[in-house]
Amino acid sequence: MKIRNYNIYFNTHTISGIIICAILYVIFFAGSFSFFKDEISAWQKNRSAYTHPAAANDYDFLLDSLHTAHNLMGRDLTFYIQDNDVQAYVNMGASQDTTVKKKAAAQPPRNNTYFQYDFQRKQPASYAESYDMGEFLYRLHFLAQLNQVPIRIGTPFGYLVAGIVSFLFLFALITGLLLHWDKIVSNFFTFRPWNKWKTVWTDMHTALGVIGFPFQLMYAVTGVVLIINTVLILPFSKFLYDGDSQKLYTELGYNDGTTYEYRYQPLPGRIALNPYLKQVADRWPDSHLSRIYVKNYGDESMHIAIEATPNFSSNFAGVGKIVFHPATQSIVYEKSPVGSASYVDHVKALVYRLHFGDFGGYPVKVTFFVLGIMGCLVIISGILIWLVARDKKNIPAHKRKFNFWAANVFLAICLTMLPVTALTFIAIKLHPAADQAFIYRVYFYSWLALSVVYVARRNLRVTNRETLLVGGLLALCIPVVNGVVTGNWLWNAQRTGAMDIFLVDFLWLAIGVVSLIACYRIRLDGKNTEKPKQKATVEREPVAFR
Repeated sequence: MKIRNYNIYFNTHTISGIIICAILYVIFFAGSFSFFKDEISAWQKNRSAYTHPAAANDYDFLLDSLHTAHNLMGRDLTFYIQDNDVQAYVNMGASQDTTVKKKAAAQPPRNNTYFQYDFQRKQPASYAESYDMGEFLYRLHFLAQLNQVPIRIGTPFGYLVAGIVSFLFLFALITGLLLHWDKIVSNFFTFRPWNKWKTVWTDMHTALGVIGFPFQLMYAVTGVVLIINTVLILPFSKFLYDGDSQKLYTELGYNDGTTYEYRYQPLPGRIALNPYLKQVADRWPDSHLSRIYVKNYGDESMHIAIEATPNFSSNFAGVGKIVFHPATQSIVYEKSPVGSASYVDHVKALVYRLHFGDFGGYPVKVTFFVLGIMGCLVIISGILIWLVARDKKNIPAHKRKFNFWAANVFLAICLTMLPVTALTFIAIKLHPAADQAFIYRVYFYSWLALSVVYVARRNLRVTNRETLLVGGLLALCIPVVNGVVTGNWLWNAQRTGAMDIFLVDFLWLAIGVVSLIACYRIRLDGKNTEKPKQKATVEREPVAFR
């Protein structure tokens, strides 16, 4: 490779990597746990989705309750059904009936028009009340919490930061591959885990980087598409849809913006959804309901649109949609989720299913989780390599000091995520009424406190060792705390078929064991590398590994 090309690749890879490393670590760490979003939700609430089949969901009871509380006549309702079939987000629009509008305007609102409904307990809850650890980690992996920062730039601040990081991550991946291209085979097979730590970090960064490259590249590309898709969509809506972005989103299948003329002719009898859902289940047995749209509730013009996605075992791509007209008891539109996928369906499925890893069950989720954690190790090793490469006598003292403090801050922020996440899992189990505010307080305050402590201590080896030790011990405590509080020990969860609860406990048990083994390995290596005091002429150990 030419020296000029090597320098370009090296500098681009180093600069782009060090700029985004801390934020990218947060995205990868939280994103790895996001593969088990529904499982974490079931674990926190101690209600397994495996003990509640989708057929048990009573939408008629929910409709009757909403109609009693809100008078649904003429409203548009949308049900966003979660993958676990236990919860659904419900959104109620304004009524098309002018008489209902006048009565509603004269009365104060009694309940939220957007909330989550739990079919197991048959109870509604606001978004903040139903907020759980699975939702928190899922949203943290694309920095949604940063949207609350009062920076007005025309787009949510957190999403913009996540999009920029994903874009820079592409540069770091491609230039890293080009940088090692000439020796990619030899470097891949060179891993010396029992050598000194500088060598271990270098080998780890190269070997794990090569192993995880396809996975990381896939996530960089799909992340860019999912986070900054508004940048790609808005120009099309402006020039091809006369600025009507909702129409474009409807044609892409993100919502149903279809409207029907309100006729002021009430339907006789009780409005029921369950019979229509039963028809869909009979027609498409290998599918999963995703959304239900009720247009002009209770009027002769009412339409019920039901969307479903195929199970990954029957079809990778595709979205089914069927529209019923209750007044005539007819089907006005039907598109099967199997065998009728359009180009848009294939593209959306490719992006979404690859990014969320929901196409192969637990084997794929566990594999993606391990690859995500490997990405975290690549980031940490890259920070340490960057620091050691710049801890040389020919580098001015002020630059070396800046480099050390940058690495010190980055590592403190990144490595404390493990004990903080484990601590929050224990806190929400000990405090069953944990809501959004509680999770925010526990997670962010403890994260800030631990980060400040380890930044102030200025010892990277101690930061690495102690975060592994504390994180490992807390991780081992999670299954124990869950068993003591709920009585649902690992063996009980496995025996009763609550595999989602069992998986979360087992995952933390494995994380705890691996963390303690790594901590012991670091401590043992530190003892073996201790040297007796020698003359000052002996070259000092790099500051990164003191």
